[in-house]
Amino acid sequence: MASRFPFAPFPDGWYAVAFGTDVARGDVVPVRFMGTDRVLFRGASGEVAMLDAHCPHMGANLAVGGRVEGDALRCPMHGFGFAADGRCVLTGYGTKPPPTCVARSTRVVELGGVVLASHAATGAPPAWEPPAPDLRGFTPLRTHTLKGLATHPQETTENSVDLGHFSYVHGYRDVELVDTVRADGPYLTTRYRMTRRGLVPGTTPLRAEFTVHVHGLGYSYVEVDIPSHGLESRHFVLPTPTDAERLDLRLASCVRARTGALRAMPLPVLDRTVGWLAARGYVADVRQDLAIWENKRYVPQPPLARGDGPVARYRSWTRQFYPAAAAD
Repeated sequence: MASRFPFAPFPDGWYAVAFGTDVARGDVVPVRFMGTDRVLFRGASGEVAMLDAHCPHMGANLAVGGRVEGDALRCPMHGFGFAADGRCVLTGYGTKPPPTCVARSTRVVELGGVVLASHAATGAPPAWEPPAPDLRGFTPLRTHTLKGLATHPQETTENSVDLGHFSYVHGYRDVELVDTVRADGPYLTTRYRMTRRGLVPGTTPLRAEFTVHVHGLGYSYVEVDIPSHGLESRHFVLPTPTDAERLDLRLASCVRARTGALRAMPLPVLDRTVGWLAARGYVADVRQDLAIWENKRYVPQPPLARGDGPVARYRSWTRQFYPAAAAD
């Protein structure tokens, strides 16, 4: 991977480690995150927490046989219980917990049905907070996870500004930039229009406007507006490095009817029809990128042509997420 990508494998930022529906109250879920084994659990209060998977007492894997009691995760070997911040709050013997017995915790937040975890190469607290998307009136998230992809978040997130590939890879037509890229700290946004095939084969193509919201390299979503149908959708792109050469790519989408006949549909019906079609089309589009991502090499200074989109601006913005080794 190092020969393909001349930057650190784990850029700073916020990354999805689960969808909220993956972690019910009392659940204990193993997670591979930034080259290490972690464990997610949801306590009685409803909050999700993430700790290192291995117990700091004597090394048992908390994700294998561990159980939730109240808001603590109990070790399967000695019954030591750990709070969301990693403090040992009880032992299996009713004795005082050793003050140095602390599991490393990772800050997590749950936004719009996505559980995000913070990562910083220095181990420092997060320098910024990810915003919650406004999903009022939308159908529930339809989710899909592609595991073990041989690529990097720098590449998957770059697709959001690579206008040239939309026509050649995905078959979109009349792609035009509406708003240039704007960046504010860890946030980047742009807007473009394009014509794409209808949700159902053989139907009239759709003219859609896309507003891209990129918060670091691990948390992005796209607002899609289709005025002709009174329809909006949200598409989440959530790449999370599991190891130095692999990532899991979580995808999610939802729809909302603003005007027209679709507005009269009950939300469950809209979800089962339009929401299902939109999610299927979204995943199919992403699958068209997979072989390219897994086999391409990053070109630090590409000879860009008119029509490529604001790739150079995006790459300059990403340098902030590599404090030890900036990307070119």
